[in-house]
Amino acid sequence: MKELFILAVVTVFTLLTYYLVEPFAHSQMHKHFESEGFTYKDLPALTKKGDATRGKDLVMGAGACVGCHGIEVAGLPAPMDPVTAAQSYGVNPPDLSNAGAVYDAKFLANLIKNPAHALMVEHKFDPAKGKMHPMPQFYGAGGDIDQEIVDMVAYLQSIAPKPEELSADQAFETACGRCHAIHYEYNLDGELHPAWTQIGEKPAFKKKQDELKFESNVLDYQDALTKYMGTLPPDLSMYIRSRGEHYIKTFVENPQNYLKGTAMPRVGVNAEAAEKIIEHLENVGDSKRHKREEVGKNVMMYIFIFAIFAILWKKEVWRDLH
Repeated sequence: MKELFILAVVTVFTLLTYYLVEPFAHSQMHKHFESEGFTYKDLPALTKKGDATRGKDLVMGAGACVGCHGIEVAGLPAPMDPVTAAQSYGVNPPDLSNAGAVYDAKFLANLIKNPAHALMVEHKFDPAKGKMHPMPQFYGAGGDIDQEIVDMVAYLQSIAPKPEELSADQAFETACGRCHAIHYEYNLDGELHPAWTQIGEKPAFKKKQDELKFESNVLDYQDALTKYMGTLPPDLSMYIRSRGEHYIKTFVENPQNYLKGTAMPRVGVNAEAAEKIIEHLENVGDSKRHKREEVGKNVMMYIFIFAIFAILWKKEVWRDLH
């Protein structure tokens, strides 16, 4: 029993030391905010029911969405290549094929009506100072503007994949991939995923000239993005391990909480898409986590069984000595 008491004392002090060094110290050194569940309570609720058919006409017509955005699922490619788009708008406008599944409906509606307010970047884009957001506001097509907006949202939701069909890759690319790169390749379930740049996956090149041209395009895009944002958004390869899930979720939900005045916009994803983004970051930054957790369980079982045999052996030896 003496050995078990010593083990218990060592375990308690080890855990206490870990808590003081890691979680407690982290909580004191960094701001902590609780998630609001991606409900966006500061934005007005939707009170009308949308009509996807009317919404399609608006998106393709008076809404002028396809003037900047592609909709691949509808057979509409992006009107500009990513570099030209970034040089025109600061960042490449996203393809809208998955927008209805990735973004919260209330956020989408408010984004269409007043982009700077929905994105929480009014401190950067102030019309009174002649600074307009690159995405123009929708002023209506002659009818009830609120109804027209929910119709547009309904159309985007109708063409988007169902939440359970949305992949982690798709969620990341739509919400984060036009500003953030992931320079790590990663292997998931035997499939190699290439590195991600702000203009898309980095393909394998047969000719060095093609690789240099691609890298030049990435640099041109990053130059435009840096000018727009004030700094180049960080590579997210290891963010899940350096920041953790809670920080990333609450930062994405409201960047202004952590960095007042930051140029990073509120992303506006829904709760399901946020989980997909975290899954993608885990796949990249901690792709061996499942295997590691399984090995960890086996190691703990081995140590436990070994400890039992060690205690029994110790008792047997001392019994013979006595």
